[in-house]
Amino acid sequence: MESTKLTLSVKSASLPSVKEYAKRQHTSVSKLVQEFFDSIVEKEKKEDPLLEKYKNMEIPPWIKDLTGVLKGKYPDDMDYKDMKYEYLKDKHGL
Repeated sequence: MESTKLTLSVKSASLPSVKEYAKRQHTSVSKLVQEFFDSIVEKEKKEDPLLEKYKNMEIPPWIKDLTGVLKGKYPDDMDYKDMKYEYLKDKHGL
């Protein structure tokens, strides 16, 4: 894994404590920062717990039957504003 130098600004009062913590953990401040960044990246990769909960949920047949009900009325490339315009045009007989 390739490393890149990074300059950080931290409160001068906290740096001695952080260095002492790193020493007690038998690691470096750079390694602590890298582990922190890795944990952020890993957290971002995880899916939303609500989505995860329903990800493998079986969809009931009655909902599957509704799939595609509106297909054919509007072209696939029509956006919401175009659909609204068409609806209002039909509604008011324009």
